[in-house]
Amino acid sequence: MSLWHRLGKIWPGKGLPLHLQHGRLGEAAARKHLRRRGLKFLTANFRSARGEIDLIFRDAECLVFVEVKTRSAEDWVRPAAAVDERKRRLITRTALDYLKLLDHPAVPIRFDVVEVLLNDGAVREVRHLPNTFTLSKPYRYG
Repeated sequence: MSLWHRLGKIWPGKGLPLHLQHGRLGEAAARKHLRRRGLKFLTANFRSARGEIDLIFRDAECLVFVEVKTRSAEDWVRPAAAVDERKRRLITRTALDYLKLLDHPAVPIRFDVVEVLLNDGAVREVRHLPNTFTLSKPYRYG
């Protein structure tokens, strides 16, 4: 194990830009929140050539693709509003790449958003918005 890897375990996220530190904190809070709600964690930060999915869970027989939006304030707009049409299209196409890796299982899927609000660098509130959007056209699954 390299020195940098060991240091990263001692000081996770230090040295990263503030927005990336907030993003990591938000993803960890979202993962913890969803696990407490009974969802089974599968993977984080799944990447394909078409994009990235923050978290993937299983809720009973359903695969859940989760986009996490972390903000230190919501003065103007809710964090989920940042998941616009373009972002939804990227997420759904990336989800199709994930399903392809699993050989297209015959399971229902859904797309959730988790909003994480921070106050002075600490998690203030976590909001789970299940089934926020559906697979973008012309794609349908199952």
